[in-house]
Amino acid sequence: MGLMNKWTDGEREAPEPLEGNVVRTVVIGTAAWFVLFVVQLPFYGWFADGGHEWWIWTCAAGVGLGLFGLWYVRRREIAIAASKAAAMSSTETEPDGSGTGPGSGPESGNRPGSGNGPGSGDGTDAE
Repeated sequence: MGLMNKWTDGEREAPEPLEGNVVRTVVIGTAAWFVLFVVQLPFYGWFADGGHEWWIWTCAAGVGLGLFGLWYVRRREIAIAASKAAAMSSTETEPDGSGTGPGSGPESGNRPGSGNGPGSGDGTDAE
């Protein structure tokens, strides 16, 4: 019996994860840590006297981790977009290899042997 079953008895499924503007969220969080760091810097001596200088370094760590998080979520979004593009391009091609996407029909004129492309010999290609 898992932990979720203890509360839900397996009657409900987990909700789908929320997708939002993750980059903006990380930027806002990183900026907040940076502002807190800058605001606390003039009081370093006061924090040191009270043994609370770790507050300043916590803010600095928040900025550093936020910058790492920003790099990570940007790479993640690029990977997700590339995955979606690959999925879209694979669905535009029929299993027999004939494309169904834009520019793949008989009216496209850019098929091999159609006589309408570079090197076709019809005189329309620039030399």
